[in-house]
Amino acid sequence: MNVRELTPDDLTAAWTLGRHAFGSDPTPPPHATTTPPGLTRYGAFDPTGQLLGKAVDLHHDQWWNDRPVSAADVAGVAVTPAARGRGIARALLTNLLRGAHDRGAAVSALFPTTTAPYRACGWEVAGALRTLDLPTAALPRHRPNPHLTVRDGGPADLPAITNLYETVTRHRHGLLTRRGPLFDHPTDTLPTDGLTLVEHDDHLVGYATWNRGRGYGPDAVLTVDNVLATTADAARELISTLATWASVTPTLRLTLLDGDALTAHLPIEATREHHRDTWMHRPVDVTRAVTQRGWPTHARGTVTFTLHDHLADWNTGTWRLDVADGAAELHRTTTDTPLHLTVRGFAQLYTGTTNAETLRHTGLLHTTTADPRPLDLLAAGGPAQLHDYF
Repeated sequence: MNVRELTPDDLTAAWTLGRHAFGSDPTPPPHATTTPPGLTRYGAFDPTGQLLGKAVDLHHDQWWNDRPVSAADVAGVAVTPAARGRGIARALLTNLLRGAHDRGAAVSALFPTTTAPYRACGWEVAGALRTLDLPTAALPRHRPNPHLTVRDGGPADLPAITNLYETVTRHRHGLLTRRGPLFDHPTDTLPTDGLTLVEHDDHLVGYATWNRGRGYGPDAVLTVDNVLATTADAARELISTLATWASVTPTLRLTLLDGDALTAHLPIEATREHHRDTWMHRPVDVTRAVTQRGWPTHARGTVTFTLHDHLADWNTGTWRLDVADGAAELHRTTTDTPLHLTVRGFAQLYTGTTNAETLRHTGLLHTTTADPRPLDLLAAGGPAQLHDYF
């Protein structure tokens, strides 16, 4: 088996493999047989040159406490039926990690169709992207705020909504920065059906992007891809505007950021989960993962641990983590330590998914001492979240 980057001559076969795996439309989109900037495609081939499997490294950045962390987010992993169960996916992911490490990536996230093969390669479940349904009629209506302007947006407003998204998300953990070539859009069209803006003194303070869907009967749905605000007044204004859709779209479908301005004013008790997409995380390079991100300014301390990563051997070893003044460093050391952490355990602590004591119960942290809590330093900052499916 030979694993290498795909060439333009391989892309038709790769698209066909993906169509069979994921049941996509039989007509390939225009980008399927081109190589856009911002990603690397890998393929596994048998000795005759037949494509057996594929995987894509998306060159993203993730926000971690006001700092962008370079990511190799994984998508489109597929193996032809006759070759499944023969280590093809593992070989692809091993090469993808090595290539991502060589290009400077620090962390990796993915949305699995099944978790077992990714756990075997060091990724671990860190959260879920939840799509919620809410009866449009349940939305509260507020008096129009005379200090705010609500208007329809257009392509010229895209830079402003990008800036507002960054204002809302950059202090959180794990969210994509939406920077770079994968997020470049034509400047003369909107990527959604509609854009609703809320402004204060010509300054954007809230927006919603939406897709209308079809029909206006009891099954009609307004899908809100993004709804973000930087003030409580803007959040209430957006909610009131969305409420006006009740006569033609009885259901509002949306994803929310935990604890944001919108969530504080929505009838959350009326929501029902429409879909859940589990996501997983792992370090590509632990030193970069630690040093590139921001850390809570109140977090301070030192902990030494041994890390085991059988797929990315550059991460394996004994490390000393030093955290102070909103930053951290990771250094190799020969100091003996009773704390032995798997790479999956590192991923769960790094993303704030759990704490060290609970992690010990799962078998992802082994220790000969009674107190594993010093490793909670690695989990400082709270849980991570993803808001974009890829």
